[in-house]
Amino acid sequence: MINYAHAQAATQQPSMLASFIPLILIFLIFYFLLIRPQQKKQKEHKVLLDSIQRGDEILSSGGILGKVIKVDNDKLTVEISKGVNVTIIRSTVADVIKK
Repeated sequence: MINYAHAQAATQQPSMLASFIPLILIFLIFYFLLIRPQQKKQKEHKVLLDSIQRGDEILSSGGILGKVIKVDNDKLTVEISKGVNVTIIRSTVADVIKK
């Protein structure tokens, strides 16, 4: 016969730490593969937006190419064609083509 103490030891639950280790590992993988690169990319984009000056050629997120002719705090006046100027919000700039 199997004694009661031996049967009880066989069904013992894993420790609390051992049950959280897979969850912690999954979080670390997500952090280093997804979250951290995205934060780095956002930081670089913010630096790019803050460095826009008069004369830069930009691409807006709507696909408009133009040359910056006036810079305000959060607004840019962009010449998209001779004599055609539009005002856009700085945060809608996708990329700076030429500096």
